[in-house]
Amino acid sequence: MGHVIDVEAHVARGLPGFTIVGLPDASLAEAKDRVRAAVASSGVEWPRHRITVNLSPASLPKSGSGTDLAIAVAVLAAAGVVDAALARDLVLLGELGLDGRVRPIRGVLPAIAAAVHAGATRAVVPAGNAAEAQLVSGARVDAAVALATVLGALGAEATAESLEPVPAPAARVRQVAVPDLADVRGQPLARHALEVAAAGGHHLLMVGPPGAGKTMLAERLPGILPDLDDAEAVRVTAVHSLAGAFDAAAGLMRRPPFEAPHHTASSAAIVGGGSGLARPGAASLAHAGVLFLDEAPEFPTRVVDTLRQPLERGEIVLHRAHGATRYPARFQLVLAANPCPCGMFAGTGEGCTCTSVVRRRYLARLSGPLLDRVDIRVEVGAAARADEPGEDTASVAARVQEARGAARERLAAQGWTLAGEASGPWLRRVTSRAACAGLWRAVERGALSARGFDRSLRLAWTLCDLEGASSPGVEHIAQALALREGTAS
Repeated sequence: MGHVIDVEAHVARGLPGFTIVGLPDASLAEAKDRVRAAVASSGVEWPRHRITVNLSPASLPKSGSGTDLAIAVAVLAAAGVVDAALARDLVLLGELGLDGRVRPIRGVLPAIAAAVHAGATRAVVPAGNAAEAQLVSGARVDAAVALATVLGALGAEATAESLEPVPAPAARVRQVAVPDLADVRGQPLARHALEVAAAGGHHLLMVGPPGAGKTMLAERLPGILPDLDDAEAVRVTAVHSLAGAFDAAAGLMRRPPFEAPHHTASSAAIVGGGSGLARPGAASLAHAGVLFLDEAPEFPTRVVDTLRQPLERGEIVLHRAHGATRYPARFQLVLAANPCPCGMFAGTGEGCTCTSVVRRRYLARLSGPLLDRVDIRVEVGAAARADEPGEDTASVAARVQEARGAARERLAAQGWTLAGEASGPWLRRVTSRAACAGLWRAVERGALSARGFDRSLRLAWTLCDLEGASSPGVEHIAQALALREGTAS
């Protein structure tokens, strides 16, 4: 959630000057020149006094040009040009052009959401951001084309020239139709693993030769996931708004997002980064959806390992010298890998030119701590002839929805919605000792870590929900272990 910035202005006698304090960055410090020119272009005389603008809380670093409009109104209110009572508790967002127009900015949706959360419901935003701001429930939004119209509404005598509104920058939105699961022929084990992953929110690793259907399966996972609820839709849309990848005309994002970065992506591209205010990366853009790493061993190990923390906590905290930025990142990780560099080692290994050492080193690029956080591992065999189409997305999605409903009803009192979110200690208390016996034996022989125990137990509960059972039995534990160890058949 963002912070509400109080913009205060003080006008005093002395040599004319304009100072902005409160940890502004370079772009915000330049606001004094933009604001002064915009006010003059609006037919209002700039106060010839010593002006000090404070951005409170002063300990919080500020960045961007979105406070221009608020600074202009605060200064003129302090000078008595506008009615300060009308401007009080008003949320003002927008960058000012030298001609007095109010220009769109990024991140309006999360800014308005934070304001409403803090109790401020009246807002003025650039006309190009109005559709985005109006998506926030509980906000009363006015669209501003020019500074003069805003000042006029606040009691100033401003010259409102006929100015065209500045449209919002074109969003980098990929309009991709959701493919149907029926397109995947054969591969019953991989299809079952995909359904289990969707039902419980589990992470998935698929290993198989090129052309086996790994990418096709991963691309169809969002289609069998249910729509986002209102809270998640706002959260996901807010992240995409900050990244400039949201089209307000399409409304809130209701479908789970799908992000598939290339294996040459940097750590900053995956988890977020950049100078100043850290921008969200692919992991945050995939929040409440799917993050797919195709050819996962080709990613640098240090890049993939940056996902270990968000896989556990569901968020990313990016620390910089002057503060930290927190983004949500509760996604389903799907990894796809060839069995070896040439990709032909499958079944008998016929046609593979890689030595056993090369094969081991190739998959070893995925670190043990990362793989320990992946619940399901499945081998995707070479494509075989299958004349009949597979089950379609709608049928599988219905079963996933039913299983998630059962989990939500069981876990509601604990504050969780998916089996994949439940804590290990709670699951161990509600699962019979006889059912857990197989997991304990796997831990004793070193085949399962303590984390793996809990993740296997969550997987068993998901299998139980898919079958409509009240609690997992020995057979569900055995299936969970087989899926986790990649030995299911």
